[in-house]
Amino acid sequence: MTGWMNWAHREARTGWAFASPGLILLAVVMGFPLVYACILSVSSYTLLKPAILPIVGVDNFAKMMASERFWNATWLTVKYSVITVTGEFVIGLGIALMLNRVVRTKPIYFAILTIPMAMSPVSVALIWRMLLQPNLGIVNHVMESIGLPRLDWLGSPDLALWTMAGIDIWQQMSFVVLILAAGLASLPREPYEAAEVDGALGWQQFWFITLPMLRPVAAITVIIQLINEFRTYDLPYVLTKGGPGTSTEVLSFFAYRQAFLGLSINEGAAAAFVLLVIVLAMTVIFFALLERRAKA
Repeated sequence: MTGWMNWAHREARTGWAFASPGLILLAVVMGFPLVYACILSVSSYTLLKPAILPIVGVDNFAKMMASERFWNATWLTVKYSVITVTGEFVIGLGIALMLNRVVRTKPIYFAILTIPMAMSPVSVALIWRMLLQPNLGIVNHVMESIGLPRLDWLGSPDLALWTMAGIDIWQQMSFVVLILAAGLASLPREPYEAAEVDGALGWQQFWFITLPMLRPVAAITVIIQLINEFRTYDLPYVLTKGGPGTSTEVLSFFAYRQAFLGLSINEGAAAAFVLLVIVLAMTVIFFALLERRAKA
């Protein structure tokens, strides 16, 4: 017994010895900025007065949450995330189901699908900004040629958020398709063969077999995309600068605007910390529900 405990102790020490360089690197790369941002969020640090002291505690958070602009940015972030994740999942699942039936040319389709995903969000935003330009953009030119009116896609408060969400869906949908297609390919064939013998139709097989078995993969895909969409910054910065007005000012861009355009680094750090807490809480709740469902 003592020998086994000594062996287990040596194994644990060896494991920690191998893992410690990576853990130290993670602590430096991720831990230091996080701690520094936390200190800034409770300090009086601004670009006009670059001094952490005096510490003001939760005053920055209270001031930020008393702002109507903060709550508007929070609501827009939730709305934008729901629109994009729903669109990505529905369209991505449809394409993945179609690709699941393809045999010979599947690698070609997958290669085409990876093109938007391989592009940086800044490049995507610049390309679509030129395509959607009100007067010279090809999208309005095509619409006008078929008798439809020109639209100010990024300059209209009613259209800007939906346009930005559509661009995001166009780029991020490839990731969802690849993950769901891999999940569909891994599903066993026996339940489908049994369902065909029992006379189940295609939609019945999809609803009662495919969706339940695909649930773990779908859940992971949704939470990854929700996290990505909640912290989106590139598209609103390049496409609209949070405008027109504040119609596309999501929470990440609100934090940037407070920190660097409003010169209040402390309030920007507080907004970023609120965003971090929201994402962490959402992740923990989602995985807790998933684990409870799996146990049930």
